[in-house]
Amino acid sequence: MSYRHFLDLSDAGGDGIAAMIADALDRKALRQGWPKGKADADAPLAGHVLGMVFEKNSTRTRVSYDMAMRQLGGSSIVLDAGTTQLGRGETIADTARVLSGYCDAIMIRTDDHAKIEQMAEYASVPVINGLTDASHPSQIMADLLTVIEAGKPLPGLKWAWLGDGNNVLASIMEAAALMHFDVVAACPQGFMPSESDVARGQGRARVVGTAAEAVEGADVVVTDTWISMGQEHAETKLKAMWPYQVDETLMGKARADAVFMHCLPAHRGEEVTDAVMDGPQSLIWKEAENRMHAQKSILRWCFGQIG
Repeated sequence: MSYRHFLDLSDAGGDGIAAMIADALDRKALRQGWPKGKADADAPLAGHVLGMVFEKNSTRTRVSYDMAMRQLGGSSIVLDAGTTQLGRGETIADTARVLSGYCDAIMIRTDDHAKIEQMAEYASVPVINGLTDASHPSQIMADLLTVIEAGKPLPGLKWAWLGDGNNVLASIMEAAALMHFDVVAACPQGFMPSESDVARGQGRARVVGTAAEAVEGADVVVTDTWISMGQEHAETKLKAMWPYQVDETLMGKARADAVFMHCLPAHRGEEVTDAVMDGPQSLIWKEAENRMHAQKSILRWCFGQIG
């Protein structure tokens, strides 16, 4: 059986991403009014099992990939590192070999990106990035879907990023090059994206010093939690981040029809105010739901059914 890994957006390329988004839109439309647990009419992954490996906590990734498999007619198995042999020192390579014998695909949510690369090297089934410290392509596929669903074709858009130069921003910058939009990020000194991450944007990504400059005329405004899982020195980081909080005044500098997104979980009153999160420009709940719809298409792409 032909299969493909989805470790970063560049694995699919612009054409693959476009095919996945089109598939997600079609499948989502066909399910309107259905119970969440009912399989799609064609059940394209009937009989398939996704093994989900979690070395980091999760709400959206865990539930959305599980539900994605159910709606595609398949099933999933959840493995937490702390309750498996991974937590006792079994190698990623050995785990990949074992899971390949039980499951049809593996999704892993972990820290070091090298782990998922090793998983892909030794697995004989598709491996999907559910998050690493370097990138979060599953989330950005949902973000791209959400923006298009809101009536904003991607080419030529301006995305503004506020806050930490993290893994989510890295994947947005990669998406910018592949889907032909621009990203302007405002990040404090000491918390900027790496030069290699900015280079993923192939000239479409840049970093500026102030939040106002980033948001001016933006079509999409995005932020994330300032303190990620496992990070230390929180007080120092919080102090540096305050000028990059997304509030109504800052949103007012974007285009009148701009939308706000956040991958969640959010620390309300820190990186974003309640007024913005719950306001008319916010797409965060659609964005969260779209994790499931986008990931259904990622799974189908990995099995060579689309793209």
